[in-house]
Amino acid sequence: MPAPRSLAALAGIALLGVALTACDEQALGTIDARNGIRPVETISNPPVDGCHRFRAGVTHVRNFTGNDIVLYQRADCTEQSGGDSVYLPTQTSDAVVRSTGPWRSFTIVH
Repeated sequence: MPAPRSLAALAGIALLGVALTACDEQALGTIDARNGIRPVETISNPPVDGCHRFRAGVTHVRNFTGNDIVLYQRADCTEQSGGDSVYLPTQTSDAVVRSTGPWRSFTIVH
């Protein structure tokens, strides 16, 4: 016995809602991090909430997500005394100035 059209439509709308909600919880795309010329890691579709740590300190970051990010020198996404965070817009890259030290973490702006 076929399901009524209204039930099928309701199920389709619910599934679409779940899919769209999942997209809001991730920064779609990748963040490429390296130290000098050595690749450190590529992070795909990171969650938009929380602090994200790099495996090791990185000197270059390329943000290929749909969200801006903020880079930090501390692993806990806080600014150290005399240090600054760096705002990195979507589809851009940044190379750390050697005197400031490597980036160790980032947050997603949403």
